[in-house]
Amino acid sequence: MKVLLTGGAGYIGSHVAVELLNVGHEIVIADDLSNSSETVLQGIREITGKDFPFYNIDISRRELLDTVFERENIDIVIHLAGYKAVNEAIRSPLKYYRNNITATVSLIETMDKFEVHKIILSSSANVYGDSDTVPVNEGCDTGKCTNPYGRTKWIQEELLKDVYTSDPRWHVVILRYFNPAGAHPSGLIGEIYGVNPSNLMPSLALAADGKIRYFKVLGDCYDTPDGTCIRDYIHITDLAKGHVASLKRTSGSPDISIYNLGTGTGYSVLEVIRAFESVCGRSIPYKIEKARAGDVAKMYACCDKAAKELGWQTEYNLQAICESAWNWQLIMTNQQNLSR
Repeated sequence: MKVLLTGGAGYIGSHVAVELLNVGHEIVIADDLSNSSETVLQGIREITGKDFPFYNIDISRRELLDTVFERENIDIVIHLAGYKAVNEAIRSPLKYYRNNITATVSLIETMDKFEVHKIILSSSANVYGDSDTVPVNEGCDTGKCTNPYGRTKWIQEELLKDVYTSDPRWHVVILRYFNPAGAHPSGLIGEIYGVNPSNLMPSLALAADGKIRYFKVLGDCYDTPDGTCIRDYIHITDLAKGHVASLKRTSGSPDISIYNLGTGTGYSVLEVIRAFESVCGRSIPYKIEKARAGDVAKMYACCDKAAKELGWQTEYNLQAICESAWNWQLIMTNQQNLSR
């Protein structure tokens, strides 16, 4: 099967690319490299020993996207392209609506033009908002999102549901990610971040490595045992394998399927700090700061549906996630030192 990965050079996309190539699929990557670099593409090639076409394009530009479909015999699209930082989305909502929604409409129109009606959507647990039910399952209410990023993912989901209703030729799989973390075991690909990342694990790694003065704990007055937010952290490789497993849902009759991809276990911010300290062997300085707008107290997944229907389950625990994140941080520090 030939799979087009929009945003395939990004953090999640690059790991999905590796897992697809490892099991024999062909891939095509379309990415504008706004959140990545061509070194990631080389990392994918080194890990797998395989090559693939790459198109440096903004997928919201229909004429450029059409060229990809004209040149490549695409069977299915995994749509990973988009902005994803909650705090940035709160500051710049129009940027997120323009990028995440407009590009998705452009993609679906091009797919329909070239009669490619199979799509796997990268969605988010943010669509559940501040759910009354935890762990959340796929039947829980969605749409009461607490931030603009979550709303863009919910709109993407609703858009695809409407497309499927209007044209039942479509095979649609929606994957709701919880909190991807860690890096590939090879150390050749991982999350690229600066000194002010929006995600917890990179921030912890920077604090442990002395690149920032301290780690910011955003709030300690939540309704949780230690007062800090609880989240479901899933290793990036487990998440990537969930995409491979979901391909089977597009081989039968057209339908729309939704799956949570998490571990089913939630950890508080303070618990993650302690786990990271045990891995790096260092005390990580942290300060309690003001809670971030849009954050919910606790969110973790029920993944029974993915286990039952896709045969998918996670392999990595929190310690393994921290180990790979710490290893990746040390690799990046070494590369920075060598380049000076």
